[in-house]
This record gives sequence, C-alpha cells and structure tokens, in this order.
Amino acid sequence: MSARPITDVLRHIGGGVFLDSASDEMAALVSAVDASGKGGTLTLTIAVKKATRGGAMHIAGKVTVKKPGDDPMEAMLFATPEGNLIAEDPRQQKLDLKQVPGASDASPSALKTA
Repeated sequence: MSARPITDVLRHIGGGVFLDSASDEMAALVSAVDASGKGGTLTLTIAVKKATRGGAMHIAGKVTVKKPGDDPMEAMLFATPEGNLIAEDPRQQKLDLKQVPGASDASPSALKTA
C-alpha cells in the first residue's frame, strides 16, 4: 500500500478549516510580498501523537505567517554630553547668514558661461 497524499489528511484537521485558513493566509502573504517586494514565510506545523492504545492518532495543525515588515523610520540625531539627542550638531558653529542688500530673490533668467 502506498502512502496517502498529505492533503487528504490535512482536510480532516478542524473539519477542513485548517486547510482553508492556510489557503487564506497564503493568499494574504503573496499579496504582502507582491506589494513590498520583500520575502515572507508561511509555516504549517502538524503535531501527531498517539491518542489511545487502539491505534488512533491525534493530529493538530497550526498556521504561522511572517509577513514582510515595513521599512523602519529613521532620523539622524546628535548626542549631547548630557546624553540627549538633538537634530543639530552641537559641535558645529552656527553661521550668521544675512541677506545681501540689493540681491534679488528671483532666480536668474539666463545662466552665463565662461
């Protein structure tokens, strides 16, 4: 006698709900991977243990999905001697920038070349 296909056994777990749930999770994972371009995993865990001395087996199934995560949000901050984080480098001098008198805020109409 040859081995029975595993899908026949999976259909019995939870009255078919396990297999339906795994299919739904797989579709959601494929959509998430397609949208993000990053990989994910779907793991089916099947636990088998002997239920009685008569040869019955207890089969349990679990679906675990790891969808691709979003890129982390980042910021470049500088540490102060007190251990705080600030947006401006405390070691850099501040420039006292001023508007040049007679200068126009408008962009040049034509660029000149040498």
